Amino acid sequence: MSEKNFVDYVKICCRSGAGGSGSAHFFRDKSTPKGGPDGGDGGRGGHIIIKGNEQMWTLLPLKYRKHVIAGPGGIGRGNHQTGANGEDVILEVPLGTVARDVDTGEELFEIKEHDQEEIIAAGGRGGLGNSHFKSSTNQSPRYAQPGEPGKEEWKILELKVLADVGLVGFPNAGKSTLLSAITAAKPKIGNYPFTTLVPNLGIVSYRDGRSFIMADIPGIIEKAHEGKGLGHRFLRHIERNSVLLFVVPADSESISKSYQILLDELEQYNPELLDKERILGISKADLVDDELKALLEPDIPDQIPYMFFSAVTGENLTQLKDLLWKTINS
Repeated sequence: MSEKNFVDYVKICCRSGAGGSGSAHFFRDKSTPKGGPDGGDGGRGGHIIIKGNEQMWTLLPLKYRKHVIAGPGGIGRGNHQTGANGEDVILEVPLGTVARDVDTGEELFEIKEHDQEEIIAAGGRGGLGNSHFKSSTNQSPRYAQPGEPGKEEWKILELKVLADVGLVGFPNAGKSTLLSAITAAKPKIGNYPFTTLVPNLGIVSYRDGRSFIMADIPGIIEKAHEGKGLGHRFLRHIERNSVLLFVVPADSESISKSYQILLDELEQYNPELLDKERILGISKADLVDDELKALLEPDIPDQIPYMFFSAVTGENLTQLKDLLWKTINS
């Protein structure tokens, strides 16, 4: 996934259509010169609708579409004819897209399924025709109701990557190398901070033709929950992963300390993330021999499944996939 093509945040102005006016018409023909009211209702204004598309991975199509305008409803006509509804605008987005109100930050809805549709800006209601206002004391109402105006509101669309496994770790922990080793994904790999600037997705082939999706989330740094580094921009992607694979290099100063910092950042951002299943993967195992691994074990956190692995030599990659599959389906 190209960095230029991956867009996970857009702000758009949604202008729904105004409802059409009702008609103040009276029935007339050759034999009825003074017929009663028969004005039809106005049509509703066009909605702006968000629709899920499982084939999409980015909000790029909306990046340069700042203003989205739906059509107005048609006016009512005589003979009780209702005006046409305004033309709806349907915006297709990837699964995992969340809509928010710009002013309040309130989450309006989340698109989780293919073809799921949600109205982000409702069109105005059509006005009632004069036939609705006829009564025993007013047989010939010469007025009708105007249509309801449309809404003009700014909305935020945020994408949270949907994956079975999310890789969590500091920059240069070996997450991208792991992803490239067990999937067909080709993320940028380099020995400098923030090599990964966008989430990379890969499909991990498993036994008997089965597979699962793994996401390499850009590296976390201390105080990322405060927006430092890449901060909030990518922490939200972790919310949509079923299992979190914490990746800590074997040559870290302290495996347990590194793991705890990562855990603290997730908790500060969203405490609910701690409810997810977690696995500790100790990367770059090719840098340490069996004797050193035994010395490192006291520094490994308790009560979390862990495994040494090397994406370079392939050490324990099959066993790691087994552990991930078991955890995903537990």
